[in-house]
Amino acid sequence: RDFNERCAQCSEVNWGLTDGGRFYCRSCHNVTERTREVVNTDFITNSRVQTISKGLRKQEKNDGGCEWYVCEGFQLVLKKQAEALEALGVCPQMKDEILCNFWRCYLQKSKQAYCNRPAGETVKALSVCESSTDVDSDPERPSLLHLLSLSENEGDLQTDCSFASSVSKVSESTSVYSGSVDGSLYLMKNQKEKLRMTMPMTLSFCYMALLWLREPITLSELLRFVVEGHIPYLNVFQHFPEKMKLCGLDLKIFYVESWPVYEEVLNKMHELAAFLDLPRFPDITDSCFLHPDMLCMKYLMEANLPDELHNWTCRVVKKIGIGEVDFLTLMPGNKSTRKVKYDVIAAAVIVVVLKLLFLLDDHYEWLLSDFAEERNKNNTEGSPYFEFKKWYEVLKRSLDVEQKKLDEERAKYLWRCEKPLFYSVKNKSKVLKRRQMVVNLQNQFGKLSGSVRRAEKPNPSSFQLSWSEENTDGSCFHGHSLKGILQEKCGLLTAMNPDYWLCTVKLCNEKLCGHLAHYREVDFPQSYHFVLRLFSFLLRIQPSYIHDEVCMIEHKLFNKKLCKKLKYNTVLRK
Repeated sequence: RDFNERCAQCSEVNWGLTDGGRFYCRSCHNVTERTREVVNTDFITNSRVQTISKGLRKQEKNDGGCEWYVCEGFQLVLKKQAEALEALGVCPQMKDEILCNFWRCYLQKSKQAYCNRPAGETVKALSVCESSTDVDSDPERPSLLHLLSLSENEGDLQTDCSFASSVSKVSESTSVYSGSVDGSLYLMKNQKEKLRMTMPMTLSFCYMALLWLREPITLSELLRFVVEGHIPYLNVFQHFPEKMKLCGLDLKIFYVESWPVYEEVLNKMHELAAFLDLPRFPDITDSCFLHPDMLCMKYLMEANLPDELHNWTCRVVKKIGIGEVDFLTLMPGNKSTRKVKYDVIAAAVIVVVLKLLFLLDDHYEWLLSDFAEERNKNNTEGSPYFEFKKWYEVLKRSLDVEQKKLDEERAKYLWRCEKPLFYSVKNKSKVLKRRQMVVNLQNQFGKLSGSVRRAEKPNPSSFQLSWSEENTDGSCFHGHSLKGILQEKCGLLTAMNPDYWLCTVKLCNEKLCGHLAHYREVDFPQSYHFVLRLFSFLLRIQPSYIHDEVCMIEHKLFNKKLCKKLKYNTVLRK
């Protein structure tokens, strides 16, 4: 009552008191550094006095660790990932403003912090323990974590110590071993009840923050940076503070033994956005990097295709309306719209344009290539004609080399972390001795074989394949002309090829099948498969995902003709 200052965040005067003696705003949950001053020090004899200072933790007697919660572990993971993204050039406000607010909202929605104490089985199990304590609790104060910023020091995490002590009593009574306070209870929770945090969801949080800021990083690039080690994900728990002991069931939560999957991260991001009741995201306009016109330009450069193709991709994007703001902008909770895969859609548009111009049926594109080759022999001025055959040979050599490197790196990857892991206290000494023995043997064999240390990982780049027009070997096709395959009609350049083949006549139900169309390599021409394989490598996804978007674009592009064909077939059947 004596503290009448206005809150620096919301300007309200509605203060509560945490167990640590600090004031927090009940309106916005902002915690100040001001503490309550004790005026009257009189106390009744034999009464229990309890004071909790800032950063105090209940120390374990055996291993020197402190009490910590699973959500605190995920908070450290998010902090490391945000710092890595900031080092890559992402806007600094992503960590302390956008991502931090998303994380606070998640903790509140999932009833892990900034709310009343968690309801359900946990509270029932703790009722006996809580009745034995003499600490008065404010029902409106944060339950597990005080207001945290992702930029705080790792050792300065604030928890509800009274609740921690009671939870630890429950965890100690169970036979399951865990380093965290609520590790066993966390795995016992029903996944359908609320969106439970997992390691892939940390990437969903990061991508959601990047999308909110409209940063020039696609989901495929984010996952590629993770695989290349530029963003902490695999064995990220090695960066936990020494006092945060990770063992037992904690390994099932934080230990990752597989690469992140594109579809899983994207689906979880949409579930998170709806779970947090986020408003409509900032508009994706034609000046944003995530717009199809921008991404098509990037992928045309990386795929070493002629610059003139960009005019055709823009025409397709405008024709089918996938460049509209309402289509591209995320509206959480809107189940009527498809999940927009910005990078996959851009790659699919390029594939459709290549089919429009070259047909990609293993016959017509080679005829055009032979025709362009004859023209280039007599062409001494101006840009050379684009030869599909020569482009195919250059790209195939480069793609095979890069794919082999990628496969070798994945095969040599050591999934075991440097920090020893143990599932029980009994096995701790054995694991440490065995680990030390393995390290000694590796050092000895390394000296005998004269093995070279692994080179440092290269700096991250948005381009995996680079082509320069200064090369004299003619391996760059950016400046090549499409005159040999175009003709002017009614003042517009159109393709000489009047035919087009559809990947599928009828789309599948994506909710039931998981795909709009089924893809098997043997059912399609090799030229079409090679183009899918090229963009599959660039995006690090399965070719079937690109094939789905190609089918979707084709049905939007030829919707009227397909409707007439279906009506005609129906009349014939009758």
